Amino acid sequence: MDSIRGKFKQMIFESDNGYKVGLFRVKEATGDMEEMINKTITFTGYFADVNYDDFYTLVGKYAFNERYGNQFQVSSYEREEPKGRDAVISFLSSSLIKGCGEKTAEAIVEYLGDEALSLIKNDYTNLLKVPGISEVKAKRIYNSIVKYQSTDEIIVQLKKYGFTINEALSILNKWGESSLEIVNNDIYKLIDIIDFVKLDRVFLGMKEADAHERVLACIIESFKRLGFKNGDTYLTKNELFSNIRNDFKIFINEDEFDLYLEELSNNKEIIIKGNKYFLTEYYDYEEDIASNLELISKHSKEKIMHFDDLIAAIQLEYGVKYNVDQKKAIKKALTNRISIITGGPGTGKTTIINSIVKLYMRIHNLNYKDVINEIALLAPTGRAAKKISDSTGLPAMTIHRYLKWNKEKNEFQINEYNKNPHKLIIVDETSMIDTCLFDSLLKGIKHNITLVLVGDANQLPSVGPGLILNDLIESDLFTHTVLETIYRQSDNSYIPILAKEIKEHNLSEDFTRQTDDYNFLFASGLAIKETIRKICLMSKEKGLTEDDIQILAPMYKGENGIDNLNILLQGIFNPKDESKKEIKVGDIIYREHDKVLQLVNDPDNNIFNGDIGYISNISIVMAPKKKEILTINFDGNEVLYNREDLINIKHAYAITIHKSQGSEFAHVIMPISKAYFKMLYNKLIYTGVSRAKKSLIIIGEKESFIMATNNDYSTNRKTNLKEQLMHKFIEDGQ
Repeated sequence: MDSIRGKFKQMIFESDNGYKVGLFRVKEATGDMEEMINKTITFTGYFADVNYDDFYTLVGKYAFNERYGNQFQVSSYEREEPKGRDAVISFLSSSLIKGCGEKTAEAIVEYLGDEALSLIKNDYTNLLKVPGISEVKAKRIYNSIVKYQSTDEIIVQLKKYGFTINEALSILNKWGESSLEIVNNDIYKLIDIIDFVKLDRVFLGMKEADAHERVLACIIESFKRLGFKNGDTYLTKNELFSNIRNDFKIFINEDEFDLYLEELSNNKEIIIKGNKYFLTEYYDYEEDIASNLELISKHSKEKIMHFDDLIAAIQLEYGVKYNVDQKKAIKKALTNRISIITGGPGTGKTTIINSIVKLYMRIHNLNYKDVINEIALLAPTGRAAKKISDSTGLPAMTIHRYLKWNKEKNEFQINEYNKNPHKLIIVDETSMIDTCLFDSLLKGIKHNITLVLVGDANQLPSVGPGLILNDLIESDLFTHTVLETIYRQSDNSYIPILAKEIKEHNLSEDFTRQTDDYNFLFASGLAIKETIRKICLMSKEKGLTEDDIQILAPMYKGENGIDNLNILLQGIFNPKDESKKEIKVGDIIYREHDKVLQLVNDPDNNIFNGDIGYISNISIVMAPKKKEILTINFDGNEVLYNREDLINIKHAYAITIHKSQGSEFAHVIMPISKAYFKMLYNKLIYTGVSRAKKSLIIIGEKESFIMATNNDYSTNRKTNLKEQLMHKFIEDGQ
């Protein structure tokens, strides 16, 4: 880190949360910044109010931004007290001090001297010694000085507690002069702006582990952690009690624990229904989902005249032929307000989506411009949305983008108060949608719509809490069509058959037999990596690239984990070459043409968790310091990454089966080893198998594959949506 001392010259940009971009005149500097002395540079960072006449010391680093050039990125700062007659007059006559112009400021310094600020802060009545200053004016000047000074003092104290400047400003912006009081007396109140782990660390530096407010906060945090760990929307008392002991080292007896739960219930933070314990927001999600689905279903059903003639015309125009189940699915989707269509790989779900859209357009006489306002095609991931778009020739998007997610505020701009206007909404890969996202989607759409939910109920459930697709199906309240006919790629095609056998826990003896699109290669755990290497080298010789082949594995760590496999595969598909620039981040080397995976949602750049791209360029900027900028191409969408942004990507030659959801790959290689035992279960293996379009190679141990097929580990989520639906629909007589 370098430091610079000087004055602010101009603000170019200021946000509500204290982020500022501007110009700074450097008077003194350390390290590499010495060459900037007596120069004006651009800075970025988080600040409270600043005074152009005061000297500041900024600590940070000088970095190159592809779009904006060199900038000094400020991590912390300190303001110097105004010193000397002229500096004090400038400060008092600045816009920061209310009721004090230049003449008044000169008079104050004339009577109180260079120490005027200290005298005023110690006792405002010192101002009354200055001719022409009334008590009202004295108090206004005093309050302005104290407020400005206290802001700096609060930030300094918050930094001493361990908060970053950004965190300190977030606290200050929300709580103002009460910030330190909140931190000292009710720190967990800051959970909406500061991470729990950070708050808990600060708290434990001040108070005991079993303090009353900490126990309450840790119970709430237990709800969140266990909810995401297990996918549950409610918990049992024993789970919560065990978790506060194990995770937070809080050792209270059960009677005391009951009193805490009662207090949280009285405060409306949790809801207790019998032996089910809900975080209030999770209970509300499920209740709101049930209410909105019930309101949608109340609208009268659509009627389609001459359906058979219309479907025949669609078949003729697009050269397709639907079976009985597919026709039934299309008709039910267009005549019911809510419908569900499920099926495994190869059963034609994407074809059905395309057909529903085309028939809807024909029935309502829509052109492609009308479609934008009438039809929304949605999916949880970018790759899944692209698959729908490629199939229909129409725009499709992620649910987050559709609801206009604001990353900074973590909220959707499309909501119950600002709904989207679409009349037909088709959602693919519904099994991936968690309770919170589904609730947000239903709030952002109108009730007089046709909602079609498409998915595969046997795939992995959502990462977040909930079991949406399964609960909707099991409620038996919505029309549901199961597509069972498998359209093989050839007479000797086995991938869809294998997926069905895994789903039904009924592997045939054929699962190790080679077919046109499938091969099971026996290999011990020690031989798996070498087998993958040989297959990829042979595939490369046949003209296949890393874009054609995807390795799917259950875990990151271990000999056959994704991290190790990516090192191996990078060497095969994108070896070191003097013509390719590369950078090293820790132990990882990123090289031009590398295949990479996005790990977080970034709607501003239209990229989302699970999107795969390629590093198209690495720019090395030398002045004033060496700086690398990566350009990553996501299907034509080029996004710039600084070194610090690289925590949001990983190599993607091998990825987890979880990250593969919503995607399809031409050729899939899937290692199976007992070393993965914690992650070998039916839905995981089923999901991996069903990602393959043209070929699938499984490498590993036969016994491990059989064990995974018979392990139903992931089916035990505790949710209450089905009960909420039954209550809502029966209560209203539906």
